[in-house]
Amino acid sequence: MKNKRVWITLAGALGSGLLAGYLALAYVSVDPPTLIAAEPKGTQVVVASRDLPIGHIVSREDVEVVDWPSKNVPNGFYMQPGEVLGRGVMTTVHRNEPLLAAKLADKNAGGGMPLTIPDGKRAVSVEVDQVIGVAGFVLPGTRVDVLATVMPNANRSETTTRIILQNVPVLTADQSYQKDPNEDPKIVTVVTLLVSPEEAEALTLAATEGKIQLALRNMLDVDSVPTNGMRIEGLVRAAPRPKATATSSPVTPPQPKIVETYKGGSRTLLKFNSKGR
Repeated sequence: MKNKRVWITLAGALGSGLLAGYLALAYVSVDPPTLIAAEPKGTQVVVASRDLPIGHIVSREDVEVVDWPSKNVPNGFYMQPGEVLGRGVMTTVHRNEPLLAAKLADKNAGGGMPLTIPDGKRAVSVEVDQVIGVAGFVLPGTRVDVLATVMPNANRSETTTRIILQNVPVLTADQSYQKDPNEDPKIVTVVTLLVSPEEAEALTLAATEGKIQLALRNMLDVDSVPTNGMRIEGLVRAAPRPKATATSSPVTPPQPKIVETYKGGSRTLLKFNSKGR
């Protein structure tokens, strides 16, 4: 009887061990629960609900408020729409882009082109036709050189063309209709350039006293090139003509004429020259 109890105890212990091992194996084989990191607390940021051009006055329909990660908030952002309403856009703002202080004018500054003129610069408009305006390729944001053609006196040979301004930014390029002397409508392109006060003086003088033309530049080419200008005499300078030589042409003597005759089976050659036989 005692041995039977011992065997029952051993069997129970063995069963408990097997059960414990199975439970441990099952626990290890189960994937651990995935830890979900808490999202960082967001910040309310005012963004553009549509593309806003330069000079546009921000209205309530132009903005919306979105959540923005606090650690990635840009400098100069706004949290309330009322902080940006009524202010002019100084730099193009695209849809879903935050409205920042550096891109907006003060509330009392208004909008339009004056916002795009930096301190110390001036906006000067000049009239050009389609050819002088590089066939319509002079657009806002491009850069041009300004060439002036001036005839200083009545002597047309003194007419000179020279580059007076280089790497000038174009602010606007608009077309308007004007009447020529025959009362016919004419399309005129008015180009507004961003220049310094001294450059504004040179540009105005050139447009008044002569003709101006714009030369379109590569946007990556910002170097100024010194030039000496060009005059008509240098443009149409003729090559020297070769001197004529007085040489007498050799006189070719007249060639004699030969007549071949036959008489009684005999052949005779008679030679004649200009003076006779």
